[in-house]
Amino acid sequence: MIEKYFEQLQIEVSLRNLTSSTGKTYQTYISSFLKQTGIGADEISMENVRTFLIAKKSAGTSAASLNLYNSAIRFFVRRVLHRQWDWELVPRMKVDRMLPVILTQEEIQRIIDATKNIKHKAMIATMYSSGLRVSELRQLHYCDISRSNMHIHVRHTKSRMDRYAVLSERNLEILTAYWFECGKPRDILFPSTQTGSYIDKGSIAQVIKRSALQAGIHKRVTCHTFRHSFACHMLESGVDKTYIQILLGHLDPRSTQVYLHMTNKAFMGIKSPFDHFGGAHE
Repeated sequence: MIEKYFEQLQIEVSLRNLTSSTGKTYQTYISSFLKQTGIGADEISMENVRTFLIAKKSAGTSAASLNLYNSAIRFFVRRVLHRQWDWELVPRMKVDRMLPVILTQEEIQRIIDATKNIKHKAMIATMYSSGLRVSELRQLHYCDISRSNMHIHVRHTKSRMDRYAVLSERNLEILTAYWFECGKPRDILFPSTQTGSYIDKGSIAQVIKRSALQAGIHKRVTCHTFRHSFACHMLESGVDKTYIQILLGHLDPRSTQVYLHMTNKAFMGIKSPFDHFGGAHE
């Protein structure tokens, strides 16, 4: 029974030109909701969605995760079941905006040095030096690397808009060493050793976690940490935030604005007005 609903879900996702990963995510969250509540797809109501989300929140589920449930179920109810959604009864939750972890340049170098596998080293160096998302890194192809222009053609982005990212000379040296040592791949740049297709995001996350520990860094380091660090280090070096926005592929400038809160203020020459007071200390 549920299969026919999920087939329709994928059709609705496709008609809106949403990514296949979005469709899979929706299906995962809807399946979890139906399994945990024990109801059928045609039995979904605003009341049982509300009850489910309240129970999940009481169990400690984060607001961000609850909003993912909300988005998936809402799409299913409106687009597949063709019912109205009651925003008053089942609203989205306010999400706490925590500042992400930022690594120093010295810490990033330690992680890269601790990564002995040349393929893994090249992936980490590329994420940091070009500010790539992990989803963008895994879908890089050999032809996306331009030595002559010193840029990387980034396709299949989150914003659905291709862009060019900067190609570091140091990173190009690492990429070249990797390319020669690992069979000169001419299609997918970082293929999975098991399937030959795109490498799994979870595998990259495990590589990063292991390298950070080996480097003696006990901060919570994720794939996205390198992108955040790239943005902050660019801002601290004097690059205008408009250019950083372009390099990161942010459509909304507010997404880039957050890095102003995370840079080294002393490095940027900003002082507290208290330091401008005259007179001797008492």
